[in-house]
Amino acid sequence: MAPDSGKLPEDANGDTPRGQAKYVGAVENAVAILRFLTQDHAASGVARVARETGINVSTTFNILRTLAKEGLISFDPSTKEYRPGIGLLEFSVPLLGTNQIDLIRPRLEQLSMKHKALIGLWKVTPLDRIILVDRVVEGSVVRVDMALGSRLPALVGAIGRCVAAAQKIPMRELHRRFGALRWQNPPSFEEYANDVVRAQATGFAFDRANLFQGLDIAASAVLDHEGQARLGISGIAITGQMSEPELDALAHELRDTAAYLSAMLYGRRAGEQSRTG
Repeated sequence: MAPDSGKLPEDANGDTPRGQAKYVGAVENAVAILRFLTQDHAASGVARVARETGINVSTTFNILRTLAKEGLISFDPSTKEYRPGIGLLEFSVPLLGTNQIDLIRPRLEQLSMKHKALIGLWKVTPLDRIILVDRVVEGSVVRVDMALGSRLPALVGAIGRCVAAAQKIPMRELHRRFGALRWQNPPSFEEYANDVVRAQATGFAFDRANLFQGLDIAASAVLDHEGQARLGISGIAITGQMSEPELDALAHELRDTAAYLSAMLYGRRAGEQSRTG
């Protein structure tokens, strides 16, 4: 009989018999360090990497030395600083030329399956429009759907509130542009403006049957490194299908997904995406 290792047996998915996933701390630390170095756009020493990632200095040093040995980062002996290495290209080659939407779709599918809502991915165009470029709907027998290629003004709905929040539009100009928007059940400008301010603080926004009667929408925006909205992610459900806590939970997950995509696609650092608890 094999000696007892003291570890719980795992299934093929890496889960323990009780369904709790097990993760390797050293790998998580290495990924955190790689993310920091690739998103910071500057060479950094051990002390700074440790401070920014929250990993102790000794562990940080050992991970950096190992990553440098493998060619994933490079080390400058004259400055004692590290930066991303050419070895990272080995992992990115399979993704080169891949449609960005195809890379995002698994995240949309996870959100739709978990929350039983239509999850839409919107492209924010330079012409003040948002275009539905992908959508996933799972679950409910009675559900909402939307045609790919649907176009809407960039500032309308829940995503529009997030776009306006990212653009930090002066209130007078926001009022002017709000007047040109079309809603099935229009909010007052005061309500809309308050939602925009709230979205700046939370990173997400709601549309409660304003854009389309009978639909509740939560959304968040994917921002580039300059803070401009490039994509929007929305969750749409028939009014009453989701409780207030469920809709709030969806909004928070949309915000977290948008923050992740902001970092992965546009190099936006995690702390730059507006959020509260």
